[in-house]
Amino acid sequence: MARYQAGDFVAARALINRISPALHRFLNAQCTSVADADDLLQEVWLRIHRVRQTYRRGKPLLPWIFAIARRVRIDHYRKSLRSTMREQRWDELSATATDSLTQPQPADTLDELLAPLSESQREVLEMLKVAGMSLEEVARATSSSVGSVKQKVHRAYRKLRQSMSLVELRKGQTGVVP
Repeated sequence: MARYQAGDFVAARALINRISPALHRFLNAQCTSVADADDLLQEVWLRIHRVRQTYRRGKPLLPWIFAIARRVRIDHYRKSLRSTMREQRWDELSATATDSLTQPQPADTLDELLAPLSESQREVLEMLKVAGMSLEEVARATSSSVGSVKQKVHRAYRKLRQSMSLVELRKGQTGVVP
């Protein structure tokens, strides 16, 4: 990274090749398609290029990069939410919400399984389990303490166990998942 900051674009290419697979997995965990994850990955590297001088030498690099990726993902989510909200009429939105509350579906995908979790809990689990980051790296990337990360993970696991036990309970009562 120090060589990249100094203008060595061969070092930049090596950095991109080395870190992109982990970043792509991190971004893909929340995206609806691989193409969206590809676009976000490109946006992350553009933003890193623009702010590369803010990296402080001697500090861990991965938390700095994943903090940028996290902000890009949040910005993308907010932008897509704004455009989606403009496209749907409010009465259609409330009808959809009512239908989804009255007719629960089984959790077939990771996104559906993680849906009961808060955004911060999902994010911490993805960084730990999907991106393979350590507790310390996740704490730095999310600007929180290691204890806070552990607490979020613990609460996320507890919430997942509760939601999975409800599914199992429903399955046992009816023989199928509603």
